[in-house]
Amino acid sequence: MAITDWPADERPREKLLSLGAEALSDAELLAIFLRTGVSGLSAVDLARQLLTGFGSLRLLLQADQNEFCNHHGLGSAKFAQLQAVLEMARRHQKEVLFREDALTSSIHTRSYLQMKLRDKPAECFCCLFLDNRHRPLAFEELFQGTIDGAAVYPREVVRRALSHNAAAVVFAHNHPSGIAEPSDADIRITKRLSHALELIDVRVLDHMVVGDGATVSLAERGLM
Repeated sequence: MAITDWPADERPREKLLSLGAEALSDAELLAIFLRTGVSGLSAVDLARQLLTGFGSLRLLLQADQNEFCNHHGLGSAKFAQLQAVLEMARRHQKEVLFREDALTSSIHTRSYLQMKLRDKPAECFCCLFLDNRHRPLAFEELFQGTIDGAAVYPREVVRRALSHNAAAVVFAHNHPSGIAEPSDADIRITKRLSHALELIDVRVLDHMVVGDGATVSLAERGLM
């Protein structure tokens, strides 16, 4: 049976418009994105099949082009559409964070950092530069690799802070293992960078470690 033959309150699009997107299942949300099914499968049935094939909605969203297009009902056009949707979501989150009068919402900061860092395959060390009223100036990915193994150069962090005329910074990096627990190396590099930036009157407000489902603040843990 085609979705158009379903009762109106069971159709994903109508359900979203009446109840809101949060009321829909992963399969229903994906069905709206797909728009149409394939021979013998409605859009919702195809969505369920795809979620089973990929393992989860998140794994589908993370798939590269080859993996994505190898599944029945998908192709390069759908892949391009999906990447555009994901990039719009990232840019929306950035606008929400950067239009604040000051960096006062830890929820927005965490959401932005999770979106930027959670799915990166390698460890990435980043910095959010702030002005003297703690308004965001810029976000930069500075170093890649493990903090123990890859160089995190205080001189480069100082140079970038001066370039942005920053008065304060928030550091962030991801743990590809998915475990957000700060390591001894995380604590050491935070203190080392704090000492370097103190010489040019730039405050380190926090260092956030992004895991799979959580983001841990070193400042909240009293580790800075």
